[in-house]
Amino acid sequence: MQTVATILWRRLDRPGHDACRLERNDTAWQIDGAAAFRMEDGRVAQLHYRVRCDRHWHTQWGTVRGWVGERAVDMAIARGTRGWTLNDAPVTDLAHCADLDLGFTPATNLLPLRRLKLQDGEAAEAPAAWVDVAEGGLQLLEQRYERISATRCAYAAPRFQFSAELALSPEGLVLDYPGLWRAED
Repeated sequence: MQTVATILWRRLDRPGHDACRLERNDTAWQIDGAAAFRMEDGRVAQLHYRVRCDRHWHTQWGTVRGWVGERAVDMAIARGTRGWTLNDAPVTDLAHCADLDLGFTPATNLLPLRRLKLQDGEAAEAPAAWVDVAEGGLQLLEQRYERISATRCAYAAPRFQFSAELALSPEGLVLDYPGLWRAED
């Protein structure tokens, strides 16, 4: 794998950081990172993550390993012809989701942004298989992206009553996720 970009984010709503690397080869893209932060309930979390996509940005698999408070986290997520699995167990009602969203990092916003290839003014729904590390599950996350410019997009996740304008790097990584994450210089 060849490194395309690296980024360090600082959590804005509570203590935390996330370091991420975007890599590629002739057949795949991969994001690889580590996040350490305080959960909403006060527990401290330390999570290593990796997500692999094919050359067209369709998620193939992901892993999340580490801990949340006293609980170990070891998740293997895969997307196949029959849908999504979590630790080899099928997860129903997610077959229509093309992307994996790791709810604890802004890294995975890159996946639908790159896969959809939206032009300025275009918008699309991008439902994702969302990893909830607090509960240890995989659930549906409805999302919507609208490209404003090469470096900005509108994002909405109705489940969390969240919408914001995201600032993006030339590679498509989120630089500013208002109120949650910001890239450090």
